[in-house]
Amino acid sequence: MAMTLLRWFMGGAGRCGGRLLGALLLTALLTAGCVSGPALPVPMGEASPTSVSGSRSTASSGSAGTAPSTTNAAGRRDLVTSSDESDTAKRVRIRTELAAAYFSQGQYVTALDEVKRALSVDPNHVTALNLRGLVYANMGEFDLADESFRAALRVRPTDADTLHNYGWFLCQQRRFVTARQQFEAAMAVPQYRDTARTLLAAGICEARAGELQAAQLILQRSFDQDPGNPATVYNLADVLQRRGDLERAFLYSQRLNQSPELVSPETLWLAIRIQHRRKLTSSVEELGASLRARFPKSREAAAYEQGQFDE
Repeated sequence: MAMTLLRWFMGGAGRCGGRLLGALLLTALLTAGCVSGPALPVPMGEASPTSVSGSRSTASSGSAGTAPSTTNAAGRRDLVTSSDESDTAKRVRIRTELAAAYFSQGQYVTALDEVKRALSVDPNHVTALNLRGLVYANMGEFDLADESFRAALRVRPTDADTLHNYGWFLCQQRRFVTARQQFEAAMAVPQYRDTARTLLAAGICEARAGELQAAQLILQRSFDQDPGNPATVYNLADVLQRRGDLERAFLYSQRLNQSPELVSPETLWLAIRIQHRRKLTSSVEELGASLRARFPKSREAAAYEQGQFDE
């Protein structure tokens, strides 16, 4: 299995291209025992009114999957703008925007109501179906979430946002093989530019499945494409320390700890555990003092005080 994984993820970056509709952060994405960090992989979809009404046109989000172009009076190809939006498409867009806004605020029932209203107008609206899957997943309605993602992919099998979200959902269900297939399909979509984010989700999923060599290679590719993503840096450092590459793991962890905007109890605790394994007592004490001073009430500070370095 490992060699199959490595062949895909070691492939060149030529599969990059495209754009991201927006970002939806699922709450409670990972459970104990998996790789986590200061930020978790962000499923893709409609996050806010600004992302919904961004540069991707409403025509490309609907049921027909039409390209964001039209033909003008002279018979030439033209870009789709708001003036080309039908009343029906506008109603669906507005409902989906509202649903996304409520979802981002954790108001899942209200978000679901708005999604239902959008789908009552256009039952095959891919963005709404994708968002419905995310809402159901957060509500713990996993069978309904699964069916929503499948419904979106029946309408548009190559929708990269849905493939990414469905892969992440499947990873949470520990359906690792199927999750891997969704990530691979998302990466294979032409003009897809958000490979770094999908690689992050896929790398964490492989780590959770115990495939640490594959996870390291995937996360390294994600880092190479987006070195400023703290979630990628954290998870790569964690996988490296789990594989015993402690010096490199510490260097990555310090990229976070040396930044006032990125340091957290989790990043300091990771560095402490790495240095403890390296038997560098003075470094452990220095990092521990920083953890106690910055985040005295954190569970990581409590674990440090109790010497629970292996938990």
